[in-house]
Amino acid sequence: MTSRDDVREFLVSRRAKVTPAMVGLPPGGARRVPGLRRGEVAILAGVSVEYYTKLERGDLRGASDEVLEAIASALRMDDAERAHLSDLARAANAGERARRRPARRIDLRPELQHLIDAVTDAAAVIGNPRGDIVAVNALARALYDPVHRSQPDPVSYPRFIFLDPASRAFYPDWNDIADASVASLRTIAGRDPFDRAVTDLVGELSTRSEDFRIRWARHDVHLHTHGLKRIVHPAIGEVALSFTVLELPADAGLSLTIYTAAPGSESADKLRLLASWWATQAAAVAAERNHA
Repeated sequence: MTSRDDVREFLVSRRAKVTPAMVGLPPGGARRVPGLRRGEVAILAGVSVEYYTKLERGDLRGASDEVLEAIASALRMDDAERAHLSDLARAANAGERARRRPARRIDLRPELQHLIDAVTDAAAVIGNPRGDIVAVNALARALYDPVHRSQPDPVSYPRFIFLDPASRAFYPDWNDIADASVASLRTIAGRDPFDRAVTDLVGELSTRSEDFRIRWARHDVHLHTHGLKRIVHPAIGEVALSFTVLELPADAGLSLTIYTAAPGSESADKLRLLASWWATQAAAVAAERNHA
């Protein structure tokens, strides 16, 4: 799929989600497709129908920030969708100057590993934009043990979610997790459409998972910054964890996610139990190695 296809399908999918009633327009008779007509979007955005049609056909070249903002407002886009539209326009304007390139290798600074190792009461994960786990502290390694066991390094959240049936037991809210995973990956693909590692991952998952293909076709995007995640761990059962994603300005391409349980909650008790269980497991492995 080309970048023009991405632009066209994104704008068409956003237009289909906005009803006339949402923007104060009369129904206007029978509609062949859900959502607004192109002409209605053009009126709301203050541009000609011809110009909006050009944009929706996938040609964002030369579109000003003001026009993009007007289109985003007309289509009631949220922050993630507005950012994605800007990313698509940036890629369109790059044109022939941009080239599909291999992923840039990101080396983990020892200081980052020291940082997350110092976090003892929460699970800390350093990851890259496409969902690879780059580094973990002890509690995060214990928490995501089923994920690590499912595949070789680098461990990939999207591959676990869509290619390992065990993910549906691990995530009781699997559909929500799958939706968010694809929407985050779509956001990253729009931000850097020439990253070969991202396009290869999308191609692999599209080929091997119908669940992924269906979600990818929706063109939903998502800013992954915070939320609540439920996990069913084989050693401790279900836990409910709040997570916060922190960007690492000194380490472009990496982010730090911290998972915490509410103080005094059953999940907090289970996390302490998990930490003890993992320490026992690690001690047993070390003892076995010493005797080998």
